[in-house]
Amino acid sequence: MKLTILFGGASFEHEISIVSAITLKQKLSGFELSFIFCDQDHTFYLIEPSKMKAVTFSKGEHKKMAKLSLSHGAFVQKGLFSSVEHGGVFLNLIHGADGEDGTIAALLDFFSIKYIGPRIDASVFSYDKRYTKWLCDARGIKSLKYEELSLKEHNNIKTPYPVIVKPSRLGSSIGVSIVKEEGELDYALDSAFEFDSSVIVEPFINGVKEYNLAGFSADGKFYFSIVEEPHKEEFLDFEKKYMDFSRSEQVLKAEVSKELETKLRVNFEKVYKDLFEGALIRCDFFVIEGEVYLNEINPIPGSMANYLFEDFKGSIELLSNSLPHAKRARVNYDYIHSISKAKGK
Repeated sequence: MKLTILFGGASFEHEISIVSAITLKQKLSGFELSFIFCDQDHTFYLIEPSKMKAVTFSKGEHKKMAKLSLSHGAFVQKGLFSSVEHGGVFLNLIHGADGEDGTIAALLDFFSIKYIGPRIDASVFSYDKRYTKWLCDARGIKSLKYEELSLKEHNNIKTPYPVIVKPSRLGSSIGVSIVKEEGELDYALDSAFEFDSSVIVEPFINGVKEYNLAGFSADGKFYFSIVEEPHKEEFLDFEKKYMDFSRSEQVLKAEVSKELETKLRVNFEKVYKDLFEGALIRCDFFVIEGEVYLNEINPIPGSMANYLFEDFKGSIELLSNSLPHAKRARVNYDYIHSISKAKGK
C-alpha cells in the first residue's frame, strides 16, 4: 500500500509529531511510505525515508531537501523543466495546532487531497475541550462538570478542591496542573495561561478508573482496539504521554467485564458517528460508580494508537479504502448566462 505521512506543524507538539512519524515508519514497514514534513514556518519538505531520524530536524538538515507546494489532489515538487506530483492517500500525523485544530484538514479538503484524519468539524469539537463538553451534552454522553476561565477576566473558582486545571486547546498534558488547595491555584493558572487564553477547571478525582479505547469506522462498520487501562500516578503528565508517542509494542488488554466494554464501545460510537469518519481516534474514559464519562477525544492519537491494535497495518489499509468524499457544488454559470441573455449580451 502507498501512503504519505504528513507531520510536523507549528505547535507546542511539533517534536512529538516527529517522534510519532518515526514510530509509524517502523510500524508500517512493508508499506510504500513517503514523508512530508511541515516546518514551523509552514514550508513543506519531502523527506527521504532514510533520513527519518530526529537529528534530521533538530539540526535543520531537512531544509536541504525538496520543497513542495500544493495542487489539486497532490503535493507538487517543482523542477527546472518539469514537476513531480505526490498524490495518493495521506495520513495527517500533525499533533496539536495545525493538525488537530482543523487547519490542515481545511487545506487538504481545499485541494481535494485524500487523507486519513479528522475533518474540519471533527477537529473543532475535539481540539477545544469546551466544545467537547458541548458535544457530550448534545449526544447524551456523560462528562465531568467544569468551569471556564479567561485570561482577561477570571474570578475565584466554585469547584471544590482538589481540581485539575487545563488549557482549553492543547494536548499531551502540556500546561496541566493538579491543584489541591487555594494557595496553589494562581501558579497553576499562570502555567496554563502561558499556552492558551482559555482554561477549564474540573474536579480532580484521585484514583479514578481510566480506560482508553481506539477505533474507526469503515464501510459502515466499527472496528475497535483493545481496552487499555493506562498506568499512572496522579495523572498522565507530559513525560509519560511523550513516551506514548514512541510506543510500538502492543499493550495488555485491561481486565474489564463484557458489560463495561460494551458501555465503552457504545459511548465511543456516540462520539464518532457522523463526525469522525475518515479518522482513527482514541477516546479516554473515566468510570465512576459504574457510569462511563468521556475525559477527552484524541483525534490524532500518538503514533495513531498502534499499540492498542492487534493488526494495525490492516486497520490503516481498511480505513484508507473507506475515506469520505467531500461533495462539491457544480458551477455551470446558468444564472449569469440567463442575466446576460436577458440583457442581450
